[in-house]
Amino acid sequence: MFPLLARSACARTGLGVGVGVRRLAPLSRLSTQAKRTVPKTSLLRAHILPRRSLADTPSPLRSSSSLTSSSSSPTSTAATAAPAPPPTAFDRFIPTWAAGLKPYLYLLRWDKPIGALLLYWPGAWAITMASTATHAPLSTPLWYLALFGVGAMVMRGAGCIINDMWDSKVDAKVERTATRPLAAGTVTHTAATVFLASQLTLGLGVLTQLNMYSIALGAASLPLIFVYPFMKRVTYYPQIVLGLCFEWGALLGWSAVAGSVDWSVAGPLYAGCVAYCVAYDTIYAHQDKRDDVTAGVKSTALAWGDKSKPIIGTLYTGFVCALTYAGYAMGAGPLYYAISCVGGAAHLAWQVITVDLDSRADCWKKFTSNGYIAGPLIWAGMFADYLAQVIF
Repeated sequence: MFPLLARSACARTGLGVGVGVRRLAPLSRLSTQAKRTVPKTSLLRAHILPRRSLADTPSPLRSSSSLTSSSSSPTSTAATAAPAPPPTAFDRFIPTWAAGLKPYLYLLRWDKPIGALLLYWPGAWAITMASTATHAPLSTPLWYLALFGVGAMVMRGAGCIINDMWDSKVDAKVERTATRPLAAGTVTHTAATVFLASQLTLGLGVLTQLNMYSIALGAASLPLIFVYPFMKRVTYYPQIVLGLCFEWGALLGWSAVAGSVDWSVAGPLYAGCVAYCVAYDTIYAHQDKRDDVTAGVKSTALAWGDKSKPIIGTLYTGFVCALTYAGYAMGAGPLYYAISCVGGAAHLAWQVITVDLDSRADCWKKFTSNGYIAGPLIWAGMFADYLAQVIF
């Protein structure tokens, strides 16, 4: 389960200095509409503004108005204070006597599960395809699907803790991230370290449920995990390294079921998933492209600029082709091709055709649809094929 740490553990820190000519070039192509969507106040703070990590939205632990109080008179602060954020599920369902748990749940980002979902689906796909190829009983995929689900939630939360410990000083100076528990001071670094140890222990418990081949395979992803956080400072293509880390479940899920990786099937599946991750994270990166320019952070959104749509479409096409080839190599039936390949292709085509890369809201909508629509749709075709070939 080591690759489950990858994405959330490496949010941008904005440590770059200056903005090079190449970094500014894509910005010059931003539409007037995009410029209007970025408040001037955000740009004034942008010298330290990092891009959000996966599913990274501020938790309602502190009003953002507190960030402006030090520079405003008492009367002006009262007049301009932002309204308190709406209550979350944690506020509604956690009793008062257990309110002390809420900062830790926000630290895990359990109120925003999209990161765990995107981390989960490649493993779920591989588990289901391997169960079909090996004609495993129904209990096998159900067990590993549940196990990987727990692992995704636990280790993605651990990654968020690592991220916040790394960036707490920067987060405290940015309105969008100042309400994170460590930045806001509602959780201390000592408490976060102890809590992180508990999450890693749970993750280790999940990992030990796998065979030795899978444990070694999970450990093999560690170099990529350690390298990724620095890629956004040295290359415009950190999403490629992200994909190599984040889609490791496509290999791990297969080995968990079959005892080893069948590279003729899992290899193309993994390669396609990497292309898929680069594509959807490029959509995600377009949310913060203006802030990234000022912060000195690099991404494919800046590298590709107004060429992003055709490139994203090409990457999605490569992913669907890889799905098709993996199904052929495995001996998949018509349900797999009709639902996973054709259905998945239709949804991804909708994303590319309709996404407005200058709208943060629309980029977020299309990005999250990969976790809530594309992922389940592709898995549904795989599971239907499993039922048709193995159970019925």
